[in-house]
Amino acid sequence: MSIPPPSHPHPAWGRPYAPPGPAPVNGIAISALVLGLLCFLPAVGLVLGLIALRQIRRRGERGTGFAVAGAVVSSVGLVLWAVALTTGGASAFWQGFREAASGEGTAYALDTGQCFDTPDGSLGGVTYDIDEVPCAGAHDGEVFAAFDLADGPFPGDDSVARTADDKCYALRTGYAMDTWAVPANVDIYYLTPTRQSWRAGDREVTCLFGGAEEGDVLTGSLRNDETTLDADQVTFLKAAGLLDEALESEPATAYIEDDLPAHREWAGRMESALGEQSRRLRGHTWPAGAERPVAGLAEDLDAAREEWAAAAKAADADTFYEHYDTGYDLIAPAASVAARKALGLASTPPAYQEGDAGEGTDGDDPGFEV
Repeated sequence: MSIPPPSHPHPAWGRPYAPPGPAPVNGIAISALVLGLLCFLPAVGLVLGLIALRQIRRRGERGTGFAVAGAVVSSVGLVLWAVALTTGGASAFWQGFREAASGEGTAYALDTGQCFDTPDGSLGGVTYDIDEVPCAGAHDGEVFAAFDLADGPFPGDDSVARTADDKCYALRTGYAMDTWAVPANVDIYYLTPTRQSWRAGDREVTCLFGGAEEGDVLTGSLRNDETTLDADQVTFLKAAGLLDEALESEPATAYIEDDLPAHREWAGRMESALGEQSRRLRGHTWPAGAERPVAGLAEDLDAAREEWAAAAKAADADTFYEHYDTGYDLIAPAASVAARKALGLASTPPAYQEGDAGEGTDGDDPGFEV
């Protein structure tokens, strides 16, 4: 289809074909006013307002009122921003924005030692809708630690979860030093940044104690550390923690003969931990009522150390088992009950430690599942 030629000649240069209409409104002037009113970018609104005034004068466009209003409102916005920066208001604003952007499953501002309830009693999908409650009564969760992840690109949900899992598990005994005082139905949870909250600057992981089963609640704070224990109790528990740490480093193989060299190395760590634990117990001045039971425990630890030293040099799995079994019997929980009673610590072994310790372990710590 062809387009017919126009029925009217083109107008002469400089003489418009149609009568002149009103001058257009300058677009930059409108943008200046909008940005000034929003107050998000007041400096940009001021600059655009000044540019618009120059263009209006040069081009004969309309919009002077818009440009002037945008520049004025933007100037006021700049003053407000300056005041906010000097008083901390801007920081509070961005913190609020960060928290609002974080969404479900992120680490929000919960302080260590704080206890709280969730709407449905579950910690599996905690949101910001929580209520802080006294730790003395029943509650769903208790914060025991928090730490920041390294800056950089978001490492991915799996990587964040692995880091949270490892570090929260390691930090648990800094808050609950006496693991015997932690109920068997307590589990570890953590709140982590999401990909969305990471963009807003969220790097915090919050570590929580909660019930192991749906509907389980905690009663009373699980905190027992330097803030709640006396010096004798802290010394005893720190010494005991050396052995706990060595026990947790046992190789994950099902049978010793599957990796005898790794088990010999572990036995060497056990020997070192037992020696240091005994040294610390003997080097501390204990209250009169605790001197004899602590001394008796130290003797058991020295005897156990000799067995683990022999296991570290075992030429075969059978020899290792022989010293391993005897060494485990000597560090059975019952050996420390008398000393714990004398020091006023929990004296009932946790359910996962009851029975014959010489039966061995698979490398897990069933008292703190993550």
